[in-house]
Amino acid sequence: MPGAGASARRPVLALVASAAGGVERWLVAGLARPLAERGWRLAVTLTPTVARWLEPDLPALAATTDLPVRWTSRLPTEPKPHPVPDAYAFAPATANSIAKLALGIGDNQALTILCEGLGRRAPVVVMPQVSAEHAAHPAFDGHLDVLRSAGVLLVPDPPAVLRELERVGPFAAFTENGGNTPDR
Repeated sequence: MPGAGASARRPVLALVASAAGGVERWLVAGLARPLAERGWRLAVTLTPTVARWLEPDLPALAATTDLPVRWTSRLPTEPKPHPVPDAYAFAPATANSIAKLALGIGDNQALTILCEGLGRRAPVVVMPQVSAEHAAHPAFDGHLDVLRSAGVLLVPDPPAVLRELERVGPFAAFTENGGNTPDR
């Protein structure tokens, strides 16, 4: 886990994942660890289904950040466990989650924070992982068009997520969060 003293100066990345096949094989080693090693402070949020899938890997995922890994919403009386992110990465993104994000439907914690990120006009990178049948659905291209029009960068794989997030820097430019401390 990164040291607490250095975390206040590191940009915060909301790393969001949904339940697409294979995510359990690459999320920690192929995305979370490399992002943390590149200097991002990870605010990890999972959809409820992928949280179940990743249950055996949750300790390894939690070790990449000093913030809690979450998949449920907090109570109104509880403090926010994550600071406001400077950027967002949604990988993998299922057809269901892409449709909800394009329509502004935040029916779980993961989609809620992504919808907030779009509303803030923060940098958002999305890695769709959908079947050929889902991609051929008449509404799918329209959902991608909506996301593109909102400034979302669509990428094909985890290495592309890493490359696009490198373009978001330099990290010194992230000053809007006033120290990246959770809102209370």
